[in-house]
Amino acid sequence: MDFRIPKDVSDYLHVLDDFIEKEIKPLQARDDNERFFDHRREHARTDWDNQGLPRHDWEVLLGEMRKLADKAGHLRYALPKEYGGKDGTNLAMAVIRDHLAAKGLGLHNDLQNETSVVGNFPTVLMFRDFGTDEQKKKFIPGSLDGSVRVAFGLTEPDHGSDATWMETTAKREKRDGVDGWLINGSKMWNTGMHVATHDFVFARTSGKGGDALGITCFIVPVETPGVKIEEYLWTFNMPTDHPRVSFTNVWVPEGSYLGDPERGLELAQHFVHENRIRQAASGVGAAQYCIDESVAYAKKRKPFGKPLASNQAIQFPLIEAHTECEMIRNFIYKTAWEMDQMSKPDVARYLSDKVSMCNYRANRLVCQAADLAIQVHGAIGYSRHKPFEHIYRHHRRYRITEGSEEIQMRKVGGHLFGYIGANRPAKAAE
Repeated sequence: MDFRIPKDVSDYLHVLDDFIEKEIKPLQARDDNERFFDHRREHARTDWDNQGLPRHDWEVLLGEMRKLADKAGHLRYALPKEYGGKDGTNLAMAVIRDHLAAKGLGLHNDLQNETSVVGNFPTVLMFRDFGTDEQKKKFIPGSLDGSVRVAFGLTEPDHGSDATWMETTAKREKRDGVDGWLINGSKMWNTGMHVATHDFVFARTSGKGGDALGITCFIVPVETPGVKIEEYLWTFNMPTDHPRVSFTNVWVPEGSYLGDPERGLELAQHFVHENRIRQAASGVGAAQYCIDESVAYAKKRKPFGKPLASNQAIQFPLIEAHTECEMIRNFIYKTAWEMDQMSKPDVARYLSDKVSMCNYRANRLVCQAADLAIQVHGAIGYSRHKPFEHIYRHHRRYRITEGSEEIQMRKVGGHLFGYIGANRPAKAAE
C-alpha cells in the first residue's frame, strides 16, 4: 500500500500556493479588503439594515477572486475537461481542501461562502447527469459564467432531516392550452435566493408522505409570480443568505423539472458524497490551523516567566486534537481514494457509511479544535482579533446541515447492522 499523496497533486499544491501569493493576497491587501477578514469581518460583510444580507462590495470581491482563479485555470479544477476543468479526483480535492483550509482565513478559501480558488460546482454536474440537451445548453454555460445561479429548495419549515414528508406539492394544470404544474408550499434555508435566477424546488407530485418516490425537482425561475421571499433568517455566523420562501400558485410549463419526475430525491443525493468528503477535508484543515496556531502561541506566551507550552495541561489537549486530526485526515484520504475507484452507485452502496464517518467526525473535530484554541489563547482567543470564534461559528453549522450528525450516524448504523447497503441480507431475517 502506498500512502503518499500522488506527485501530480502535491506538485499542484505548490502551483496553487504560488498563485495565491502572486494574485490573491495582493487583491486581499488592496483597498482595505482586509476588513473582510480581520476583527471587523462580520460587520464588514453584513448589511445589517438590509435583512442581514451580504454586503454588495463583499460579494463583488469574491467575484473578483473567482475570475482570477478561473483565468488561471484553477476554479474549475474538479470539473470534467469538457467544461474547462482538469478532471480533479476526489482524493485530489480532499487534499486541496485540507491544504487551503489549513492556511487560515483568507480570500483564497472563504469558509462562510464556501468560495475557493478551487471551486465546487454541484449544479453543473446535476445538469450534466440529469438534464435534457436543452437544459444542458441553457444552464451549464450560465452556471459557469455566473449568468445563471440556481438555489436549492429542499428543507421545509416543518420537515428537514426526512424530506419524504415534505408538504410542498405540485399538481398538473393546463393554462392557455399549455400543460404545466401548479406548485404550492414553502421552503426554509433556501440559500442564495438573493442572487438566484432559478430555484430547484422539490415538491411531491405523487404518492404519500414517507414515500421516497413521487418527489420532483422543479426548475423555477425566481421571477415567476407567486414566488416570495418571506424573511431572511439570521444565523450564528452572519451575514445570512438563507431565506424562508413561499410558493403560492406558482405555475411552470411541462418539462420544467430535472431528471425523472418520480425520482427527485435521487437528485438531492447526487452530489452528497463528494460534498461531504470535501467538507470533511476542509474541517480537518481548519482544525489543524487551530492546533498549529495554539502550539505557536503556547511556545511564545510566557506567564509566570515560562512558556505555556511547558505545562502538560496545555500540551495534552493539543496532543489529543493533533492525534485525532492525523487519524481523521488519513481516513478521509483513504475514503476519497476509494471513491475514485468506484462508480457513483457503488459509492452509495459500499462507501456511503465511510463518507458519513469522515464527515461527522471531522465536523465535530474542527469545533473542538476551535474551542480549544480559544481556551489556549485566553481572552485574546475569545476576541474577534483571532479567527477561532469565526471558525467555530462557521463549522458548527455542518453538524446540522447536509445531514446532521445524528443522520450521519444513522447512516453508519444502517450499514453496520445490515439495514441498508452492502451488508443488507438478500432476504430479511424471519
